[in-house]
Amino acid sequence: MIQTDLIRNIVIVGGGTAGWMAAAALSRLTANGVTRITLVESDAIGTVGVGEATIPPIRTFNAMLGIDEREFLKATGGSYKLAIEFVDWTRPGHRYLHPFGPFGADAEGVKFHQIWLKMQREGRASAFGDYNLCDVAARLNRFGAVPPQMRSPLTNVVWAYHFDASRYARFLRAYAEQRGVVRTEGKIQSVEQRPDDGFIDAVVLEDGRRIEGELFIDCTGFRGLLIEQTLKAGFEDWNHWLPCDRAVAVQCLNENAISPFTRSTAREGGWQWRIPLQHRVGTGYVYSSAHISDEAAAETLMANLDGRAMTEPRLLHFRAGRRKKAWVKNCVALGLASGFLEPLESTSIHLIQAGITKLLALFPHQGFDPVAIEEYNRLTNVQIEQIRDFIILHYHANERTGEDLWDHARTMEIPDSLRRKLELFRSAGAFFRHEDELFAESSWLAVLIGQNVMPERYDPLVDSLPEAGVARALEEMRRAVRVAADAMPDHAEFLARHCAAPTPNPPEAA
Repeated sequence: MIQTDLIRNIVIVGGGTAGWMAAAALSRLTANGVTRITLVESDAIGTVGVGEATIPPIRTFNAMLGIDEREFLKATGGSYKLAIEFVDWTRPGHRYLHPFGPFGADAEGVKFHQIWLKMQREGRASAFGDYNLCDVAARLNRFGAVPPQMRSPLTNVVWAYHFDASRYARFLRAYAEQRGVVRTEGKIQSVEQRPDDGFIDAVVLEDGRRIEGELFIDCTGFRGLLIEQTLKAGFEDWNHWLPCDRAVAVQCLNENAISPFTRSTAREGGWQWRIPLQHRVGTGYVYSSAHISDEAAAETLMANLDGRAMTEPRLLHFRAGRRKKAWVKNCVALGLASGFLEPLESTSIHLIQAGITKLLALFPHQGFDPVAIEEYNRLTNVQIEQIRDFIILHYHANERTGEDLWDHARTMEIPDSLRRKLELFRSAGAFFRHEDELFAESSWLAVLIGQNVMPERYDPLVDSLPEAGVARALEEMRRAVRVAADAMPDHAEFLARHCAAPTPNPPEAA
């Protein structure tokens, strides 16, 4: 027997990655025979479409939908991703990787990084990344399964993807429509609210059509047509911590390796991303307009391409921060409508996924329980604040002196939550995660050590371990990781063999 207070009409306003991810995930509800889902979008309204790099949880989302990985990569021109490379962030000429997966192995309850800290001081340990398979494999441009005889906790491969976000949206649109989601073409002229409680009742299109709903999902991008313009959720501005407020983006041909990692290169006024796909490279310059002009940023970007430009540079304006509430009344904001953090750690698509996951876990009935709404907002705020702190860390822990943006970032006051983490780590290498934090300890360690934030001392328990045995263990770990990476196939060859995308048609490559 079906419950009588089920949500019967869900209206998703806006398409793009956020809208079609929501439609695909929520399409499962249509199987109850009661719930209908309508997605309203206009071909005349463009999408931002630069969130093309992801982190490993995207695999969980695709698996939830039953999507075949290789078919998905073929359809989106995708490639695999093992890490993010940070070039010139610590100081010019320096680079490090933030890889997925763990570093080394703990011993007798002592954290691996604490053991490494002691042995590194004594010259008996190699670089921190040498003990992480994803780090080593990324540097060798390798990807694929590790041979069975080499598999161990040290040789687990953890990966995410690079893909064409527009193609992913089209892929998910086909998936959602096959499962009953109805797409409605048109621009929204007005939003109607119920007079008694202010809940959204319907959206009205320019041609007069009225789309009624009980639950509305706002995927309208930065403007937040429903969550902000209609429901006045409010916006918390983080520009004082993250001053980059613009980006110029372009697509170019790939004349280099299809590397299994994203690259972020620090520039005078911000940083440049490089995302290698099978058919092209997505690249752009995220910058602070207070520190470099639009013209200079575009010139810098165009002078640092992998190959011939396929598109004209596209300018984007944004503001770092979040809606004070992502769920107000009967409206949930996803993607850019809920807030924005620059894509330094490839979290844009993950925040959409996380919002959908929480919505499914707290899915409302017609009564809209305020306790569930409050919990959704609390969890959303906690997660985006934790990601914010992680991004601020990259800027704050820099040694680029004599440049206004970087001097400001290094000397500015940082959030107390990040300050406590840094003080604890600098003192004795201690680190603690809170509230089911997105980034694992290994991720924080990769960035902290990668940007030369080194503790004053290490855990005293390390001295209780036999030093000769520890040195042998470290060398065995390093060797096992390198041998496993050497045995993996070349990344480009693996793509060509298992998930090669169709050759782009002439207009796309023009």
